[in-house]
Amino acid sequence: MTQHTRTPDGLVIVDKPSGFTSHDVVAKMRGIARTRRVGHAGTLDPMATGVLVLGVEKATKLLGHLALTEKEYLGTVRLGQNTVTDDAEGEITSSTDASRVTREAVDGEVAKLTGAIMQVPSKVSAIKIDGKRSYARVRGGEEFDIPARPVTVSSFQVYDMRDAVAEDGTPVVDLVVSVVCSSGTYIRALARDIGAGLGVGGHLTALRRTRVGPYKLDAARTLDQLQEDLSVMPVADAAAAAFPRWDVDERRAKLLLNGVRLDMPAYGASPVAVFGPEGRFLALVEEKNGKAKSLAVFG
Repeated sequence: MTQHTRTPDGLVIVDKPSGFTSHDVVAKMRGIARTRRVGHAGTLDPMATGVLVLGVEKATKLLGHLALTEKEYLGTVRLGQNTVTDDAEGEITSSTDASRVTREAVDGEVAKLTGAIMQVPSKVSAIKIDGKRSYARVRGGEEFDIPARPVTVSSFQVYDMRDAVAEDGTPVVDLVVSVVCSSGTYIRALARDIGAGLGVGGHLTALRRTRVGPYKLDAARTLDQLQEDLSVMPVADAAAAAFPRWDVDERRAKLLLNGVRLDMPAYGASPVAVFGPEGRFLALVEEKNGKAKSLAVFG
């Protein structure tokens, strides 16, 4: 393994393996990077694989801002069966012959779930209801409702539709789908809702996240690869890829780092990454009444 004198500040784009929780990946990375300061942006369910963005050292301060960006997924939806968790991890609660479902009907349900929609998250999720995790309430046998939340599904496409037979002999249909959506969208809830709309039930059987904001699968590394060679995206590069860029001179850089609220141009997006001379990444700021308010300082 490569020797590191000090773990650099930056992002690590991990290709998460199936069966690992996001926290498991963070724990592994703490060992690989030899630092406690590791966090992740946006959780992936244990069943899911793909892009999980980790922050190491100072870059952990970027994570809360990155978690809000758009995400892209490839998944497989099984029509004809409901499960407790809305995915393949949970016990099957109903089976229905789905062999008569048409592509036209599927496209109709997909259209209803595209755009700005109200989504009821899966009950077995980490959402807090009155201060208690939803999945903990389910395990405790509680009956409760989760309020619907606004999410945006900017693209929802069905690539393939194939007949299959479930383990219990029920004729089912598997859909291969791609989804581009806002943060907080549950793909397994989309699978459940397509199945409900078609009257046959549905759940997610496979999920791979292919993008988080600007970070794509081609930049991701497996934990084994990272164990061999810890490739960290420097925090300045990570910020430049994810946020609008504002370059300031030495004088303004000093003022900003001393907490002075500078006049800033309007970017129409927030936050903005501020860079000083020689490309030094200084801070993430947001514009408040024409002035720069620091969200996180790095310089």
